Amino acid sequence: MSKHEQVRVAVIGSGFGGLGAAVRLRREGITDFVVLERADSVGGTWRDNSYPGCACDVPSHLYSFSFAPNADWPRTFSGQRHIRAYLEHVTDTFGLRPHLRLNHEVKLMRWDTDELRWEIETSQGSFTADVVVSATGPLSDPKIPDIPGLADFPGKVFHSARWDHDYDLAGKRVAMIGTGASAIQIVPAIQPTVGKLTLFQRTPPWVMPRMDRAITGAERWLHRTLPFTGTARRGLLWGIRELQVSAFTKRPGELGLVESLAKANIARAIKDPALRAKLTPSYRIGCKRILLSSTYYPALAQPNVDVVASGLKEIRGNVVVAADGTETEVDAIIFGTGFHVTDMPIAERVVGAEGRTLAETWKDGMESLRGATAAGFPNWMTIIGPNTGLGNSSMILMIESQLNYMADYMRQLTVLGGRAALAARPSAVGAWNREVQSRMERTVWNVGGCDSWYLDANGRNTTIWPGTTSEFRRETRQVDLAEYDVLRAAATDAAPAGKSRRASRKKETVK
Repeated sequence: MSKHEQVRVAVIGSGFGGLGAAVRLRREGITDFVVLERADSVGGTWRDNSYPGCACDVPSHLYSFSFAPNADWPRTFSGQRHIRAYLEHVTDTFGLRPHLRLNHEVKLMRWDTDELRWEIETSQGSFTADVVVSATGPLSDPKIPDIPGLADFPGKVFHSARWDHDYDLAGKRVAMIGTGASAIQIVPAIQPTVGKLTLFQRTPPWVMPRMDRAITGAERWLHRTLPFTGTARRGLLWGIRELQVSAFTKRPGELGLVESLAKANIARAIKDPALRAKLTPSYRIGCKRILLSSTYYPALAQPNVDVVASGLKEIRGNVVVAADGTETEVDAIIFGTGFHVTDMPIAERVVGAEGRTLAETWKDGMESLRGATAAGFPNWMTIIGPNTGLGNSSMILMIESQLNYMADYMRQLTVLGGRAALAARPSAVGAWNREVQSRMERTVWNVGGCDSWYLDANGRNTTIWPGTTSEFRRETRQVDLAEYDVLRAAATDAAPAGKSRRASRKKETVK
């Protein structure tokens, strides 16, 4: 911990959010920043998730930065390998390598109320930063349930986001735990290889066909030669999804037709009535994220696959036991059980102005101002913060809106001049979140009859944005200083010998 570096901005994480923040800072003329990344390369969730079949369920031309279009996407829905390569390309194109601090896991971030700076301890040194932009993302820390007997299981165990590529699944008896977005890609990818696959399903997902295809050479040539055609394609994909939002947020009953199509999709692939019943959800479509796959149901119909319509209860030796009593001998257990979304571990490492961690502040539920700043944590921002998630569109759209807010935040600090910080007012944070939760009450995510990872331990939806992406962009176009207190640090007179000089702090109220 002997190394120390002082910067204007410290960005935490190098996925879409972190790299996007780095690009935007450079475009704003700010070059005194670092990107702290705990891994040995960039990519975020698209680096960590390398399981067989891993791909995006958002069209490629919409799942990319507007300022870094890619005319050479190979498929309409790109796989993990191509998305990760795109992020490496962005890193090089915008000259971000000198700012990267790889293998620097953040251990602690503490606000210095006197100096109005963040003190950051990492696995390879310490930093001080005027501003912290946390872009660790909600899908970064895998969640494995506490299953009795798991520690004594003699076989192989891993999470989908920590895939063990050295373990050969050929001929093995495999238990797949969970039926989320990762599982529906893993199951068809490994089914032809494994000896026996048992899928443990607590709640069946709604799955629609994945309309994926190769993008032709002519299309790619057109987008390279006439870039506006790629922009138009992106705009069309965006517009279609904007028109769908009201059904999710205001009129869930309108999703009935989509639900009928999803039931028809099950019926086409699953001829066994008993299996079809297991795979048909009882909640309104859209309550959980609608998943896309044209191979999931056909894989489940194969003779070497069993579906146990129950969650995992315990493990006895190499026998996994479901809550309904079903016992299955397996050689390997793969958890597709999601991530710590509403209880992000990074929150335990952020200590604010009052000496409390962000986790303590959010113990009753995550809350932020415009998905970006939290009361008690001056000059700290998050990308993909509370209530910025989407149920039907591309998160890149939300990230870019938050980058707009970050850019204006930095401009405001520049205009204020001197050593200054912006502290979100608790009243502003409270007002924003009351409005969000009020709007959330009639959304399909709250009234659709499911228990999803969108909800926290108290049953509050603290993850999803209950509106359109264009509306969120308007709400985050610029910082409203009336929602912040301005903190200023003023050095005291020279301290006597042997005494340290400390900065005094005063608060300006902007009206």
